[in-house]
Amino acid sequence: MKLTLSGIESGRAAFESAGYHLPAFDREAVKANTFNRPVWIHFGAGNIFRAFQANVMQRLLNEGIADTGLIAAEGYDYEIVEKSLRPHDNLSVLATLKADNTVEKTVVGSIMESLILDSKNADEYTRLKEIFAAASLQMASFTITEKGYAVADARGNLLPPVAADFEKGPARPDSYLGKVTSLLYHRYQNGAFPIAMVSMDNCSHNGDKLQAAILAFARAWCDRSLAEKGFLEYVTDPHKVSCPWTMIDKITPRPDTKVKEMLEADGLEDLEAVITSKNTYIAPFVNAEECEYLVIENAFPNGRPPLEKAGIIFTDRQTVDKVEKMKVCTCLNPLHTTLAIYGCLLGYTLISEEMKNPLLKKMAETIGYREGLPVVVDPAIINPREFIDQVVNVRIPNPFMPDTPQRIATDTSQKLAIRFGETIKAYAQSPDLDIADLKLIPLVFAGWLRYLMGIDDKGCPFAPSSDPLLEEARAYVKGYRLSSDSKDLSGLDGLLSNEKIFGVDLVSLGMADIVKQYFAELSAGIGAVEATLKKYVYEA
Repeated sequence: MKLTLSGIESGRAAFESAGYHLPAFDREAVKANTFNRPVWIHFGAGNIFRAFQANVMQRLLNEGIADTGLIAAEGYDYEIVEKSLRPHDNLSVLATLKADNTVEKTVVGSIMESLILDSKNADEYTRLKEIFAAASLQMASFTITEKGYAVADARGNLLPPVAADFEKGPARPDSYLGKVTSLLYHRYQNGAFPIAMVSMDNCSHNGDKLQAAILAFARAWCDRSLAEKGFLEYVTDPHKVSCPWTMIDKITPRPDTKVKEMLEADGLEDLEAVITSKNTYIAPFVNAEECEYLVIENAFPNGRPPLEKAGIIFTDRQTVDKVEKMKVCTCLNPLHTTLAIYGCLLGYTLISEEMKNPLLKKMAETIGYREGLPVVVDPAIINPREFIDQVVNVRIPNPFMPDTPQRIATDTSQKLAIRFGETIKAYAQSPDLDIADLKLIPLVFAGWLRYLMGIDDKGCPFAPSSDPLLEEARAYVKGYRLSSDSKDLSGLDGLLSNEKIFGVDLVSLGMADIVKQYFAELSAGIGAVEATLKKYVYEA
C-alpha cells in the first residue's frame, strides 16, 4: 500500500479492507475547479492543518457541498512541501486517536496543490500571484505560529528581514508576512477584490496580530512610494480585507512511532518521518485527538466556504473572544499547565498517564470546576462545564495521545499570567468571592518554583523545557536545596511580584505567603512533592 494517487487507485481494496476512509469525490474535477477558480489557500502546511482544516474540507468534498479543494502554501520550511507533501501527491493519513481505544484512519486528499512561498522562485511565486489575482479567492488562512506574525523583537526593534523588506518593497520580499503582503498587493493591482485573511493560530486576538503585520508592511511601502497609496486604503477597509478573530482547539502531537508501526502493520509503505534542515519533524501521517473546535468571526467580504456544515462555528468577534477566554483562562489551558509542571516533577512522560494518578486528576478538576468556573467567561455557544467534562474525562486521559508534560511545560513563564492571573483578578474584583479561597492555583505557582530547581521528586536532575525567561527565573531559586530546614524565602518576592509572569503582583495581593509556604513544603526533601499534594489537594 503506497500513499500516492496511483497507489490508492491500484490498492483501493487493500486500503478499504484495512479500514481506511478514502476520498470519495472526483479528484480530477475538483483539481480543475481549484486551479481555475481557487477559493481557499492556507499558509503553514504542518500537522494541525493536515489534521483539521484539510480534513474539514475533505468532508465537504465527500458530501458534494464543495467542489473546489485546498491550496497549501509553506513559507518557512520549504522542505515540508518538497520532501513530504509532493512525494505523496499531497495526500496524508490522519490517525484519529480516540479515547475508546479505537483509531480512525483517513486518507486526506483535499489538498489539490502545494506551493512554496519563495519570492526568488519564479515559478512558485508566479502561481501564487495567479491565485491571489483570482476574483474567486475568498480566504487565505494561516497556521504559522504566533512568532510568524512578529515584525519586531521584544525591544521593539524591527527584525532584520522585515527592515530590509520595508526598504525593498513588494517585488521580492524575504520575510514571511512581507511575502504575504506582496501577494495582497498583487491582488490590489489586479482588481482589488475582497478577501478574508484568517489567522487560525492558537494565540489571543490572532486576527489583530495578522492585520498589524500586514498594515506595517503596507504603510512602510506606501510611505516610501514603493506601493500605490491606494493599497493602504485597501488593506484598512474591512469590506475589502478582513482579519477575523478565531479560536482553534485540537491537540495534534508530533507523529508518534507507535502510530507509524500500526500503519505499517496495515501494509502502508514509506512512512519515515523527515527532519528538515530547519528541524521540522514531519511525516506522511498525522496523529490527533478526536475533539476539535474552530470558532471564527463571521467577517468574509468575498463570501466563504460553507464550513459550518462540517462543524466550524461562525459567530461575532465578542463571542470568539469569550470562547478563547473560556478555554485559555479556565477550561483547558490552566489544567494542562498544572499537569505539565507536576508531571515533570513526578517523572511522567505522558499527560494521559498523569490522569491515572488520583491526586493529579483531583487537582486538575478542582482548579477547573471549583476555582475557575465561578468566574468563567461563558460564551453561551459552548457550555463551559461540559467543555471541562470533556477535557478531564475524554481528552486528557486519552491513552492514545502521545502528548508530554515536557512539551506543554515549554514557555511556562509566558503562560501563567493568562492561564491563572485572569482568574485571580476576577476573584479580586468580585464582591462575592475571596482570593483566600484559591488554594490550588497558588500550589501551581509553587510547583513552578520547585520545577525551576530542575530536580524531580526523587532527587534526580532534569532539564526544564525551553522558556525565554528560564534563566532569569531560575536565578531566584538557585540558592535553595531539597531540605527540611527552615528557609528564608524573602528572596522569592522579586519573582512573585512580577506581574508580567503571574498577571498580578502576588506580593501586594497577599498571595505570595501561601505560595512560599507551599514551595517550602514541596522542596523539603525527597518525596516532598507527592506528600504536599496529598496534604492539600483533597483539602481544597
